[in-house]
Amino acid sequence: MKLLFGNKKEDLLSRLKKHDPAAQKIFYDQNVKKYLGTARGYISDLYQAEDCVIKAFCKIFKHIESYRGEGNFDGWARKIVVNECLNFIKSHKTVFYLDDVHASVLEEIHEEEIVFDFNAQELLDQLPDSYRMVFNLYVLEEYSHQEIAETLNISTAVSKTQLFRAKEKLRKIYFQQQKKLKNELV
Repeated sequence: MKLLFGNKKEDLLSRLKKHDPAAQKIFYDQNVKKYLGTARGYISDLYQAEDCVIKAFCKIFKHIESYRGEGNFDGWARKIVVNECLNFIKSHKTVFYLDDVHASVLEEIHEEEIVFDFNAQELLDQLPDSYRMVFNLYVLEEYSHQEIAETLNISTAVSKTQLFRAKEKLRKIYFQQQKKLKNELV
């Protein structure tokens, strides 16, 4: 039996607010891949990311009445997913934020030698948790450094430092992969 909710998200949302299991399944099916992708941006282990997504869906369904219709519902739900990931990282891992900045020296690779063939998730998975959290919040979620500092209970200077280090580390990893690929092709 296929349920039809019409073309309006408001109809699905009103059914979700009534805790309609069929609406919950439709919402889950429509968003699980997207939210898992979001979680994987923060958590490198697939199974832990899946756990966070499941917990996030439970929170979304349990607290749907708290959505007041202000702003985008998808954004509200995505924020729950992100917060669930951050809570997981805070409770299961020790994350250190270092204040001092050490500039990394990158090997020079000429632009014509670079092959733009890479998996962004694999690159992000190689970042330390502290770098990945700040990078994702800043780049993907578009948080300001002030918002990141408040969310992670760190200073804005540490947020900026972690973002700088994340970018440098990603660049270094990428160039190392390119160099290795170039050497394998020779």
